[in-house]
Amino acid sequence: MKLDFDAMSLTEIIRLQTQLSQVLTRRFEKPLALGFTDIVGSTAYFARFGDEAGRALQQLHHDLLGESIQPFGGRIVDVAGDGAFTCFPDVEKAVSGLVVFLERALRENETRARDHRLVVRLGVHFGPVLTDGVIVSGDAVNLCARIASTAEPDELRLSAPALRESPPGLRMRVWPVPPVVVRGHEGPLVLFRFDWRDEHRLPGSVLVRETGDTFVLPRQDLLSFGRLRGEEGTRANDVVLSLRDKQLEQLVSRFHFELRRKPEGYVLRPVSRQPTEVDGRLIGMDQEAPILPGSVVRLSKAVTLEFKARPEASLGNASPTIEPKSG
Repeated sequence: MKLDFDAMSLTEIIRLQTQLSQVLTRRFEKPLALGFTDIVGSTAYFARFGDEAGRALQQLHHDLLGESIQPFGGRIVDVAGDGAFTCFPDVEKAVSGLVVFLERALRENETRARDHRLVVRLGVHFGPVLTDGVIVSGDAVNLCARIASTAEPDELRLSAPALRESPPGLRMRVWPVPPVVVRGHEGPLVLFRFDWRDEHRLPGSVLVRETGDTFVLPRQDLLSFGRLRGEEGTRANDVVLSLRDKQLEQLVSRFHFELRRKPEGYVLRPVSRQPTEVDGRLIGMDQEAPILPGSVVRLSKAVTLEFKARPEASLGNASPTIEPKSG
């Protein structure tokens, strides 16, 4: 039957609108676990390396993501430039699939130059959406993208609703982050960081024994250490090592060593011919050594670095307080 909308009264149209809304909700609304991934620094990457390199990095993102989440029932619903929206049957599968993606990106980055690495931020949310099995839409989708935008590089954040739908084992690996305000959401968001890399194995800071200075280590796949600061357009070290005795400082190379993150944790790789010792063992430029909380690194017999655990790692697996999963 064809409806003549122009002939319908206001009351009839409102009644029809209500009926359609009820049918739409009954047939197509369902709760889903949603994921969003976003390439960090893609705009600057396009500007520096051009459209071809930028598009190749986006394609690597999409390919690794699609291959990683498929075994967990996940699929890419939509892509928009440097971001990708995904959905999963439940939160556990969403987190598991996205962690596989992060681990694959980590291995891929081992063979890529520092400036061409794939670095992403991720968010997971759980909420009602409208879906016909192909299209997925609703406020929960927009909120998931906002959650991802608050994350640090290579960080996976969960919303409170996502955490409520998580099994106990997953909850033991999350840490609360300070509430954040995002566009389109009333009030601060309560979010949690998922420890996908086993933070107990990763040092969070380094103490320079000779000076007493402590540097907090950023959560990056690659960290460089040396005495060179960023000058005249040159790239600076992530940790700049300076001493009060400048003659002694000159024994440290401009770029002395790198920490590279692997699935099992950090490894140290010298990039200088100056001596580098890890826990009393001399490490050559063609060698690697694991770096754990408590590791001691000696550079040119001049600088001693002691790596410390992250503060949260010393707290044990304390699960955040949150209401249990319904049902």
